[in-house]
Amino acid sequence: MLTLIAKLLKIINSESDPGQISLAFCLAMIAGFTPLLSLHNLLILLLILILRVNLSAFILGLGVFSCFAYLLDPLFHEIGQAFLTFPALEGFFTILYGITLMRLFAYNNTLVFGSLLLALILFVPLYFVFNALIIRYRETLLAWVQQTKMMLIFKASKVYSIYQSLSGFGGSQ
Repeated sequence: MLTLIAKLLKIINSESDPGQISLAFCLAMIAGFTPLLSLHNLLILLLILILRVNLSAFILGLGVFSCFAYLLDPLFHEIGQAFLTFPALEGFFTILYGITLMRLFAYNNTLVFGSLLLALILFVPLYFVFNALIIRYRETLLAWVQQTKMMLIFKASKVYSIYQSLSGFGGSQ
């Protein structure tokens, strides 16, 4: 847990553009919420390789969102079942299931469909939320945190030494 916090601080305090970090967290949300070996996650991996995305943020986000996914599985199932059994969309899903490539995506699985749908709905709003939080943190909170007594205590702790060892490549501070 301490290492996770140190990695998060390292990523947020890095010189990376907030948009790159936010995009990495959002792509990690899609990959983390949905089953990892799904075909659409290959598209996510391709996007990571094409776009300028903070890879450390993606890996950290993937771990965090995968943990949340286990808690949210009943919700994903309910969402997927509601959409897959919606009578007005039945013909569309029948046509989709008839296409061999679409069957490989396993969208007929309520968990896959529900988790992917929720992740796609949350993608844009969370991108802007993460981006705003990172910018706000860097502009205001970082300077204030550096001056607090708690930070001075933190700098004397083992967590800070872990943080320093992670950022020891000349990255921050």
